[in-house]
Formats: sequence, structure tokens, C-alpha cells
Amino acid sequence: MIKKQDRVLMNEDIRVPEVRCVVDGGEALGIISINEAMNKANEMGLDLVLISPDAKPPVAKIMDYGKFHYQEEKKKKEARKKQTKVEVKEIKLSVKIADNDVGYKVKHAREFLEEGKHVHFRVFLRGREMAHPESAVAVLQRVWPMVEDIGTMYKAPQMEGRYCNMMIHPKKDDKK
Repeated sequence: MIKKQDRVLMNEDIRVPEVRCVVDGGEALGIISINEAMNKANEMGLDLVLISPDAKPPVAKIMDYGKFHYQEEKKKKEARKKQTKVEVKEIKLSVKIADNDVGYKVKHAREFLEEGKHVHFRVFLRGREMAHPESAVAVLQRVWPMVEDIGTMYKAPQMEGRYCNMMIHPKKDDKK
């Protein structure tokens, strides 16, 4: 489905009495009637495309719209290729977690950080554990020294509802 702002007015869809007409090569024809602009476009075998409908008078360009549209799509596709998608891996811990379990989870976190992924540590507080949220912060402060050599703390341990969260990003120089 084409969005309203993405829809381009061209040829017979243009409903204004006169336009400032420009040819694709850069030649300006000045302000002419829409019929005259359409005739000029038909003579050249090209399309009349409304470029700036809000201008006074609106600006129309005589161009090969198919070629223009293809090049725009190609640019968008190229931009998407260059875009990097940040992946966030979540590691859940509990307040009563044993030291060897912490080591195991930290080992996975280190692997994720070395791959350039962000790691979100999360401690869930159950039942009466909510009475002592500082214990969840203590668990995350126990984890931090194990990953600080390869990561930077983006978000310090902080309570959010029943969870205590900490976000670690990989260090810039380790990202290859």
C-alpha cells in the first residue's frame, strides 16, 4: 500500500492551473500553464511530475519517472544494507543464584559482547525478595567486574518494578 506522502502526482493527476516547469537536464521553462507543460512532456516522451506541490506556483519537472523511481529505490536499498541492527541479548538472574551459575551466565554474556551484541542483565524479585531490592543490585554489582574489561555500563543497576536491570554495551575498540 502506498502512503499518502509517498504518492507522487504526475501527468493528468496534477490539478493546478500553472506550474514552474523544469526539464530533467536542468533547463528551466519558467511559469507555464499545466496544458503547455503536459504538451512539452508528451513531445519529449517523458512524464510531468509534481516535485514541490506547496510552492507558489507549484514546481513540476519533466523527467522519466520510471528511471527516477528505480534509482530512488536503489538508493533506499543501499542505505538499508549499510544500516547496522543492534542485537540485545537478555540474561536473567535471580537473587539466590550460586557463584558457579553466575560464572556460567557471565561466560555467555562475554561471548555476546565479543560478537558486538548488547547485553541486558535482569534480576527478577519474587515474593518476599521485594522487601530487599538491594540484594538484586548486589547480584548485578557482583556481575559487573567480570565483564567490565570488554564492556561499558550503559545503564547502571536500577529497579524497575519487580526487576533490577543493567545494560552493558561492547567496548568500541573490541567491535571488529
